[in-house]
This record gives sequence, structure tokens and C-alpha cells, in this order.
Amino acid sequence: AAPMAAIAEGVFFTRDLTNEPANILTTDDFAARLAAMQDLGLDVEILEEDALEKLGMRTLLCVGQGSDSPSKVVVMSWNGGGKEAPFALVGKGVVFDTGGISMKPAGGMEDMTMDMGGAGVVAGVMRTLALRKAKANVVGLVGLVENMPSGNATRPGDVVKSMKGDTVEVINTDAEGRLVLADVLWYAQERFKPVAMINLATLTGAILVALGHENAGVFSNSDELSDAFIKAAAAEGEGAWRMPMGPAYDELIKSRIADMKNVGGRMAGSITAAQFLQRFVKEGMPWCHLDIAGTASVKKETALAPAGATGWGVMALNRLIADKYES
Repeated sequence: AAPMAAIAEGVFFTRDLTNEPANILTTDDFAARLAAMQDLGLDVEILEEDALEKLGMRTLLCVGQGSDSPSKVVVMSWNGGGKEAPFALVGKGVVFDTGGISMKPAGGMEDMTMDMGGAGVVAGVMRTLALRKAKANVVGLVGLVENMPSGNATRPGDVVKSMKGDTVEVINTDAEGRLVLADVLWYAQERFKPVAMINLATLTGAILVALGHENAGVFSNSDELSDAFIKAAAAEGEGAWRMPMGPAYDELIKSRIADMKNVGGRMAGSITAAQFLQRFVKEGMPWCHLDIAGTASVKKETALAPAGATGWGVMALNRLIADKYES
């Protein structure tokens, strides 16, 4: 029963984080809650803004620069395996998303307290692994920022250089999650050279149009990794559906003045977001992007969860790690 209790605690941890209002779960508070997991045997490191500036994480920093809350990257490591390279999880942790200068409409904006849902899932999985003493090496990285409009906020039309070195023309400041993930994905690969990498984000409204609240969108460069994840999700009763990718979609994010734009227009909005992220995945790195905008939180009770935050993905990722990466 102990492993099941560990999973339940991981799911509840994710739900509590995702449900928390943004005046409570600030970037500082979120980082502190993750640091507290050192008591469970996780190694937790908090990279503050000065460190992120040195690393060149400018696309991440440009999202949070309009907020009084400091941007951070938190690295959680569970070293329960041998000498093997770790499996990496990367999460979008936008503690509140106003849309920035490209401001969202007022109706429903209060739901954007859940825009750190991806980081919440990563945290819940890491908690589960530590509690059940998983025999695997897993690293979880989350980018914690708040997207606010202010005199210092990033403007539409600004061009920002990523840690990778690619330049991004910011067309819409509300397409901010991909700017956060771009730098964290790159950093995860540079530092940890993982065996594979899965990122989670409440990334696009478009995935809600496509899949509703029933399924998360799965985008991948690897049939093997995406098949294994979808199988794990099905076993746990967590909806997941593979979405297409392809070079034709890259045309939609071409920029006249930079290496890429951060949005590609109304058509295929979830796919162009995935194509953007793929620019920051190294050749030969098995990778999945999970767009959980529809599954992280629900308006009414489902078979999976009560109304509010669901914790979707904690069970599936825990199972994937147990099946594929545990000795």
C-alpha cells in the first residue's frame, strides 16, 4: 500500500499547488514549497534571476520582467538509480498569467491561477518518486514566473535571444509558456544530458478546442516515447491523445527579423506551439510535449477528479518511469 499512498500524496500535492490562488502561491512561495521536499531526500536547487541572467535564459526572464515577483528555475533531483543519465521532466510554472501587454479578457481570467499546472505535475511526480524511493534517476526542472503588464513588461514586437542562441520575435506576450520552456528545455539538456525528456504545460487554448477536457495533447519526435507514455496514461485512466507535427507547420512561425515568431496565427495553434518547443530539443533527444491546458483543471467533477485541479499526469508519468526507467 505504501507505493499507492505515495502516488496519492503526489497527486494531492499537484492539486493543492494548482488550486492555490496567485496571491498565496507566488514564485517565492512555490520555490519554498519545492525546497521543503529536501526533507524527503530530493536534491533541490533554486536558480535566482542573477544566475538565470548569467546562463542567458532571456526568453524565460522576458516573461517575468513585468512582475514584482522574481523569476526562478527550480531543479529537483531524485537519484535512486545507478550511474545512468537521468530521465528529465520540465514544467511551465506561470503562477499567474494576465497575458502581459497582450492582455487577456477579464472574463475567466481568474482561472489563470492554474497556469503553473505543468510545474505542479512535475513537483507531484518528484514527490511520489521520493516517497516510494523509486530506483531511478529523475530530474525535474520548473520555470517559475508571473506574467504581468507593467512599465517594464515585454512588448509585442520585441526580439529576445534564448539561452540556445536563437532569437525570438515576441508577437503576442500571452504566448509566454513556450518562452519559459524554451530556456528550461535547453538548460536541462546542456546540464543533465538526459536519456529522454518530457515537458508539461497548460500551453494553449487551442488544445481545448481540439480535445476538450478529456485528453491532453501529446506531441513528440519519438514514437517509442510517446507510445509508452500514452500506454501508461491509458493504464491509469488519464486521457492522452497524440497530435501531429511536421515541417509544414514550421512555416507558420517564420519571422522576418528573428529566427522564429512565438505564435503562428489561429490555425493549428497547439501544433505551432509544439513546433516552437521542438526548436529547443537537440537532435536525437527523445522528447514529448504534453499540452495539459484542458486536463489540469476541470469545471465540474469527473471520474478522475473533483471540480478544480485534477493532478492529471502524475499517475501516468510515475507509471512510465516505473515501467521504462526503473532498475
